[in-house]
Amino acid sequence: MFSVRALTRAAPRTISRAAGASLRSSAIARPGLARTPAVKALLPTRAAAAFSTTVRRSKEEDVEVDEALSAKLESEIQIEEDIKANEQQPASIKDFLDNSPFELVDTPGQEVVKLIRNYGDEKITISFSIADITNFDPYADENLFDEDDLPEESSDKQSQQQQQNQDDGLEGDEEGLDEDAGAPINLSILIEKPGKTAGALNIDATARDGDIVVDNMFFYEDATVARIDNPEAAQKRADVYPGPPFGSLDEDLQVLMERFLEERGINETLAAFVPDYVDVKEQQEYLRWLKNVRTFVDA
Repeated sequence: MFSVRALTRAAPRTISRAAGASLRSSAIARPGLARTPAVKALLPTRAAAAFSTTVRRSKEEDVEVDEALSAKLESEIQIEEDIKANEQQPASIKDFLDNSPFELVDTPGQEVVKLIRNYGDEKITISFSIADITNFDPYADENLFDEDDLPEESSDKQSQQQQQNQDDGLEGDEEGLDEDAGAPINLSILIEKPGKTAGALNIDATARDGDIVVDNMFFYEDATVARIDNPEAAQKRADVYPGPPFGSLDEDLQVLMERFLEERGINETLAAFVPDYVDVKEQQEYLRWLKNVRTFVDA
């Protein structure tokens, strides 16, 4: 679930970056010394060549900047720790970790999280990343149709709805957003049968709004191609026939594939756990990053 915490935390950082960029632009645009042609003619060539716009800072000024940066980092750390202390962990996380057959593999400082289990002769590895929630913009309207692309009747209905929203004072109101509609989290599901076959199924899916949606399904004759991350393996993966889009397969085949995954624990419970866990981990990693940067500045 993409929490209000993440939205409110991102807003001041965005404003701060925008303000900083504006100040930097102004500084660059402002000329250091304005010289008329007449003044330039009076200056000797060597004097002009020796001119430098480099600003020399004293050690005292450097120390002041370092101290200010450290204090700001400490302030951000305190904000994050206060949020963490006042925010309860979603029940879906504890429920999943207590009852799921999957083993959680979460390495501090790494973006990718893995869930691993054995199912009969199979080894199942599910990988997902906090990058999906970091890059998620809940206000993005990129999936909306352009009014010019809609049929005339649909365009008229859309205009009427927009007018109704304006009349009701709903347009632009953040309360209109569904806080429970979290960021879609991409899942890479690898199913192997060690000792029985060298091949593997690799399924691309998405955990969204409590459901697992299968996007694509690949088969690799060599499981190491799907498992190992290096340029050679990536090239081999790119060369593999990807198969048709999952949504274009026979409906019965789609249903059976979804049941195949559900029997292995890739179900609604996992779909609820993944976005909530990603949200919590993103906060932990951001806090860790702040502390590491402050430690480096203070060293």
